[in-house]
Amino acid sequence: MSDQETLKVTLIQSSLYWHDIDANLAMLEEKIWQIGQETDLIVLPEMFSTGFTNAAPELAEPMNSKTFRWVKQMAKQTNAVVSGSFIARDGKDLYNRLLWMCPDGTFATYDKKHLFRMSEEHDIYTAGKERLIVEWKGWKICPLICYDLRFPVWSRNLTQEDESLSYDLLLYVANWPAARSQVWRTLLQARALENLAYCIGLNRIGEDGNHIAYDGQSTVFNYKGEIISDLLANDTIVTVELSKSALNEFRNKFPAYLDADAFTLGK
Repeated sequence: MSDQETLKVTLIQSSLYWHDIDANLAMLEEKIWQIGQETDLIVLPEMFSTGFTNAAPELAEPMNSKTFRWVKQMAKQTNAVVSGSFIARDGKDLYNRLLWMCPDGTFATYDKKHLFRMSEEHDIYTAGKERLIVEWKGWKICPLICYDLRFPVWSRNLTQEDESLSYDLLLYVANWPAARSQVWRTLLQARALENLAYCIGLNRIGEDGNHIAYDGQSTVFNYKGEIISDLLANDTIVTVELSKSALNEFRNKFPAYLDADAFTLGK
């Protein structure tokens, strides 16, 4: 797989059917076929097949079940990575699990580390323990989930022994309520600035079964905290192009990461 100067990322900002896996997969499949161009990465919201819910005992799926197989099919047919989170059952544990599915059927997973205690997510789900960094077409990408956005240590672009950075793109999938939209935008911009990386937040719109409203505001920030794309509150599909050479040029001119405080990420 050759390195690419430009990475095309497609964001699907959509409402979701409450607790209806079949309806959501059918709706999102239709939207995927509306993309209408080649892309490298297709991003879906947090819990894209159900909406954000604590009804995990009833809705959780084992790996290689319906949602997993659907994501695998979409990745193969679009020749793009497809990523978003769903409710996974792994043994006796339930996870808010992000799938990173490649076109060839290989995949990686990330289990949400920070569980939203204000909705009692931490009482239902098991927290993940390891961060995921994947490489795709020469780009290093760190995908995280919703509430993780509030915790900058977890997303820190750690400096390696050779003084390189861990990732080029920080990606959040979310069901982030409209009541806290300003926080969402502010933190996404901060994560881009402090990590000298592109930062994308993909949220949903509409109202869920708990009468919580979501107004999207999915946004793509560059490494200088500038907005590349703003989806506002629209039901929309947007593809953005990210430039590796522009990113590297800025990092060379402004290598603030070389002065970062050394620390070890604890459990």
